This record gives sequence, structure tokens and C-alpha cells, in this order.
Amino acid sequence: MPGPAEQRPYHHGNLRTALLTAAERGLRENGADQLSLRDLAREIGVSHAAPRRHFADRRALLDALAETGFARLGATLHAALTESDGEREFPTRVRDAVSAYAHFAVENAALYELMNSSKHHPGATLVTQAAAAAFGQMTDLIAEGQAHGALEQGDPEEVGIILYATVQGITTMVNSGMIGAERLDGLVDTAVSQFLRGARPLGPQRSPSGR
Repeated sequence: MPGPAEQRPYHHGNLRTALLTAAERGLRENGADQLSLRDLAREIGVSHAAPRRHFADRRALLDALAETGFARLGATLHAALTESDGEREFPTRVRDAVSAYAHFAVENAALYELMNSSKHHPGATLVTQAAAAAFGQMTDLIAEGQAHGALEQGDPEEVGIILYATVQGITTMVNSGMIGAERLDGLVDTAVSQFLRGARPLGPQRSPSGR
């Protein structure tokens, strides 16, 4: 009888995808600590050496998972920002993008945790680049708001980090079970409203000192 590797042949082009799909499933079910290249090879029915064609070691596999996660997050944000006719008002576009981000983080909790930890790992250049590409869309959105007078001037990353930190805290609390997932949309909407209100330029009747 043919062995597992013969029963499930994988061409060179889709073995990597199959490994990443199985790895994400294992990450979701058992956590990153339980992932191994040998177990993944056994699961998808290839030789234990086959994964080495694409991933030198377990760390390389985890980094690849994080990279693809950021690519998916970037696509999610892009869809949220461009899904309509482009005539939405700036506050609506911010809410749509932040809501998409928050739902991604909650619906892919294990993957998102890995993404955040991997981008700080030494040598994870591709992960860092993928993260920058994804979040760069939000930085561009902040810059757009500044250009149209909806947000205060300054470094767009510095202005936006307050919103990011707030929503990151909300999703972390949901993922840890501190608050129920049913509260996510309401809390995100409140966070965005408070950010937009707090980051508005000072009116002509006010000076920076408040006088």
C-alpha cells in the first residue's frame, strides 16, 4: 500500500500553503508551543523532511505565519477603506477601518498574538515589512484627516498611536475573556468617537493654553 506521502502528493508550489494552513489550524487549537514541522508533515501526509524545503526551522514557520497574517490584515483594512464609492465622510472611514481591524484581531486571536510577538523577533524583516504595509494604511488615513483639517497636525504615527493603543487594549480584553465579545462593536465605536473628538484641531477661539 502507498504511504501517506504517496497518498497525498503535494507539488512544490502548494506544499508551503498546505503547511501554513495546517500550522494556523494547529496554532488556533493548541497554541504556538505545540507546533512542529515533523507533526505538520505527518498531518498533511508528506515526508518529515519535506517542510524543510520551505522552512529552515520552527521559527521560520512561525515568522511565515505572522507574515501571512499581516498580509491578510492589510487586505482586510484595504477592503474596509475602499468598499464603497469613496464618498464616505472621514469619521465613517475611520470607524470602518478600526472595526475591521478589531474584528480581525478577535476572530483570529491566536494568529494575532503570534503576529504581534513575531514582528519584534530579531531577523524577522519580512514580518516587520508586512506589518508596516498593513498599518501604513491607517497612518495614511490619519494623514488624510490632517490634510483636510479633521485632525490635529503632527506626526501621523504619533497621532494615530493613541487610537491604536486604545483598540489594542479592547481586543486584548476581549481575547482574554475580561469582557464579552458582544461588547466589541460598542466599545470600538466609543473609542473612535473619543479619538476623533480629542484629536480635532483647536478652534480659533482657543489657544494651546486653553485661554
